[in-house]
Amino acid sequence: MTGVVTRVSGPLVEVDALPGAAMAELVTLGPRRLLAEVVGLDDGVVRTQAYEYTGGLRPGDAVERTAHPLSARLGPHLLGGVFDGLLRPLARAGVWLGPGDAAPIDAAPIDAAPIDAAATDPAPIDPAPTDPAPIDPAPAGDPAAARWRWEPATATGRRVAPGDLIGTVSTSAALPHRVIVPPDCAGLVTDVAPPGPVEASTDVAVVDGHNIPLTSWWPVRHPRPVRERLETQAPLVTGQRVIDLLFPIARGSTVAVPGGFGTGKTVLLQQVAKWCDADVLVYVGCGERGNEMADVLAELATIDDPRTGGRLLERTVIVANTSNMPMMAREASVYAAVTVAEYFRDMGLHAVVVADSTSRWAEALREMASRSGELPAEEGYPAGLSSALAAFYERAGRFRTLGGQEGSVTIVGAVSPQGGDFTEPVTAHTQRFVRALWTLDRDLAYARHYPAVSWAGSFSRDVPHLAAWYARAGDPAWARRRARVAAMLAEADRLAALADLMGVSALPGHERVVVLGGRLLREGVLQQSALSVTDARCGAERAAALVEAVLDVVDTCHALVARGVPAAAVEEVDLTSILRARELPGGETAEALSAIAAARDVVLRRLEELT
Repeated sequence: MTGVVTRVSGPLVEVDALPGAAMAELVTLGPRRLLAEVVGLDDGVVRTQAYEYTGGLRPGDAVERTAHPLSARLGPHLLGGVFDGLLRPLARAGVWLGPGDAAPIDAAPIDAAPIDAAATDPAPIDPAPTDPAPIDPAPAGDPAAARWRWEPATATGRRVAPGDLIGTVSTSAALPHRVIVPPDCAGLVTDVAPPGPVEASTDVAVVDGHNIPLTSWWPVRHPRPVRERLETQAPLVTGQRVIDLLFPIARGSTVAVPGGFGTGKTVLLQQVAKWCDADVLVYVGCGERGNEMADVLAELATIDDPRTGGRLLERTVIVANTSNMPMMAREASVYAAVTVAEYFRDMGLHAVVVADSTSRWAEALREMASRSGELPAEEGYPAGLSSALAAFYERAGRFRTLGGQEGSVTIVGAVSPQGGDFTEPVTAHTQRFVRALWTLDRDLAYARHYPAVSWAGSFSRDVPHLAAWYARAGDPAWARRRARVAAMLAEADRLAALADLMGVSALPGHERVVVLGGRLLREGVLQQSALSVTDARCGAERAAALVEAVLDVVDTCHALVARGVPAAAVEEVDLTSILRARELPGGETAEALSAIAAARDVVLRRLEELT
């Protein structure tokens, strides 16, 4: 079960005399017990990729096998927590995101509703024991030592199957944390823990001789099993008008957000994370700057959650593997995040994984491939890049769980093409495997139009399904409204290019109205301020009211021009009321919708005065 280090090359560590080692097995390196994974076996030489900084590791250091793959601890401590790429707690994550040293012992915990605060000091960053099924009580300082209120939902003598509910525990989030029968367990319940406080390592039930602890372990590279995959149906409302109106996605779908530097990828993903109507959010900072992760933490901790009434962070899991942290942990962070999402999906919840960004993940794959001597493919990326991307996005979907409930995992991944080149391998391969593309346009960003989602370069394959869903939900005009907005924007872009060459006065009257309508849609509907309390989030009813108001104004302008009113006179009318309607307070209330209609009526009266 032990071997010795023979060569260290950054994250690549070669080991000799390690009998029985298997691919994807987790090992520990040296006296610091650095975690590494077996990635190659070659005539007695074991190649491993280290998930931590290997400075100080030297040939001759001992290597130990763990006899299990890289696994994540899953349990009630996840919600509201901040973790590194291997899903180990990061103590004081709001102010400290160090690359490899242990956190101070007085660091404050970030945990989900512990009963015994004294037992919840944060765990150090150094690897905790990685036994996949710990039985002994967790050591002091580990979040596993926290206790939660346990309420059983089954009784001794009942027969249960995989996915059946055993009980629930109370957390700080207003979500029921369901403890279910593991996928590989079924039979007669022979023992159930009584109601009351329990620790994470406590066995809450015994089923057919198998102990079921409150927390469990799962290999991050293996999808959790389900009963069946279902077709996408209901929309995932993001609160961003340009997305929900033109390029919507369904729960269980996949999205790529490509964009060059400065186009607003991180801001857009943060807005989606803060305002989408998911039950659980898993945010992965994969190789991004530490100050951006700190901003995310600060905002999530202060935003009031409209679904639960608490803080949004209470139903969020943060996986922070910033650019100053070990690179190969980025490769594991996306798998750990989607494993967490699947864990909550199996409870019958809808989870969203926001990965910022998958390009940094691919760069980690490229570095490891180059160090291990793999034959490089396009731009030095490994030949298996497309397969890795496909396997990652394939774990999204809407499913029937083993317990018979419906749950989903939606994946939204940012792509950061170098130099804004959308033909580079990561962007090109990602587009093949996702159902929606929200392309960020540099010209829109430089014109201070946010979100800078290009209506010419984006798409959504979920539109037909969602159009049918909206029709059944009482909004049969949704598809017509979307088609008309898309057509008007495309025609306005075409005419704007002609106007730049010849001048807008050279266009016929009805074409000048199209250009005007495109401007109203861009500035009055699609543009949205992330800093505005009123406009940061927009629901479906409010978005529909804004679109209908703009379309009514455009129809009136067309009618006036058709009756002989000069287009120049129409263009001189004050349209400020309709442009500022998106800033009117009130949210989704009837008063707010009435205020938008009143702003439209003001503009219509001004237009009618031209006759």
